[in-house]
Amino acid sequence: MSSELIRAVNIVKNFGLTKALQGVDFTLNSGEIRGLIGENGSGKSTICSIISGVYGCDSGELFLKGEAYKPESMVDAQKKGVAMILQEMGTISGIRVCDNIFIGKEALFTRNGIVQRGKMRKAAQQILDDLGAGDIDAWSMIDTLNFENRKLVEIARAMYDDPDILIVDETTTALSQRGRDIIYRLCDRMSSQGKGVIFISHDLDEIMEHCSALTVLRDGVLIDTLDKNRMEPDLIKSLMVGREMVGDYYRSDYDGSYSDEVVLKLTDIYDGRTLKGFNLELHKGEILGIGGLSECGMHEVGRLAFGIEKPLRGKVTLADGTEITQPYVATGKRVGYISKNRDQESLMITATILENIELPSLKDITRGGLLFRKDEKALAEEQKKLLSIKCNNVDQPVKGLSGGNKQKVVFGRWIGNKSEILILDCPTRGVDIGVKQAMYQLMYKLKKEGKSIILISEELAEIIGMSDRIVIMKDGAIGAEFARSEQITEHMLIEYMI
Repeated sequence: MSSELIRAVNIVKNFGLTKALQGVDFTLNSGEIRGLIGENGSGKSTICSIISGVYGCDSGELFLKGEAYKPESMVDAQKKGVAMILQEMGTISGIRVCDNIFIGKEALFTRNGIVQRGKMRKAAQQILDDLGAGDIDAWSMIDTLNFENRKLVEIARAMYDDPDILIVDETTTALSQRGRDIIYRLCDRMSSQGKGVIFISHDLDEIMEHCSALTVLRDGVLIDTLDKNRMEPDLIKSLMVGREMVGDYYRSDYDGSYSDEVVLKLTDIYDGRTLKGFNLELHKGEILGIGGLSECGMHEVGRLAFGIEKPLRGKVTLADGTEITQPYVATGKRVGYISKNRDQESLMITATILENIELPSLKDITRGGLLFRKDEKALAEEQKKLLSIKCNNVDQPVKGLSGGNKQKVVFGRWIGNKSEILILDCPTRGVDIGVKQAMYQLMYKLKKEGKSIILISEELAEIIGMSDRIVIMKDGAIGAEFARSEQITEHMLIEYMI
């Protein structure tokens, strides 16, 4: 028989004029994996941040196992059995893996004022082994790990205290299938132990497969809670957006046609790590999907194609013979790039919307060596209108926007620059279903205008749904290639990935 773990009663939270939560009641029971879904700005991360002690509520009450609960911080919440894993990076650079896992808990291994590093290392390695991430060396420096493994270190840190409630805030969007499977096993284990999980995700398939119930939030209001039997994609979508979604989600056509003209070519690329003699061609008017496991080399292909990284051998060339050696060369030739790590690499997070959008187009809007405010604002306002960026004005700092609106600003930067080639690395990561649909429709519109797109994604449904041609990579090489077809399934692609 299930019992109540956490109960939120009439929770209200405002950020200035923004009403983040408007009287939300929420209950998590023992053994439950509760999905939490909603568009960006719906309040799902806010309610979880209040439960996990990131900040307090303006009014309302929390109860933990029937007792009044008012965490003073995330550390306080963790001591009381509530742990939260975030989507973005949460490890500390410059120290070892074991130090990250036991940050603030060094006293556990201290004797006579000296930290016993060997015991700390052994304990940290045991946690990683139990998690299924034993290939991570607890003694290694955290900066030597990739994004996914650093995220697994965060998970190990959260699980050391054996929490009764685990909050997973869009963490899986940053992980490959291996990392996701670790999270899923962890959730199942907690459920079987009578503990509880709050699982935030934009992935409907993931939610429906792994969650026992689903709560939908919209504009700070709890709309409905669905049990497993009521979880149906169309119903969930309509509850999220408050309307029936109009138009196609992915493309509805299957002609997959594009020009014979090659606009971008990677020739005999060696990067000294993963890619060894890699070749690829992108055609005019083509959406070329690239998929594979996270370490297959597909993300490196995008960075090389834009000139962020340089190959040890081989070259990246455009149709006119220009060799892409630096990002400024690519930008000058109307090539745009959207990084998987949006806040770190695709945006100037403390700058304004206007400043972000205008950056690659400065030479186009400069007259006589002078930059005029009206030209800057016209460019930014055009993209704001085109992409329906929700903001107070274009002089607003980007850091205050939701994930989906941040990504719209990134798209606006390259569309405003009239980019003919777009390299998109996980472009819909961490954005809600309504924004995803808008981005897919935008990609298809750009294709119809003759633009060329490389779509690198860890979401196979996205690649199948949008690509004219699909390339599956494994160990730095192309393992298979598929033309657009209604017959392609995720299972077919996975066979060439593993």
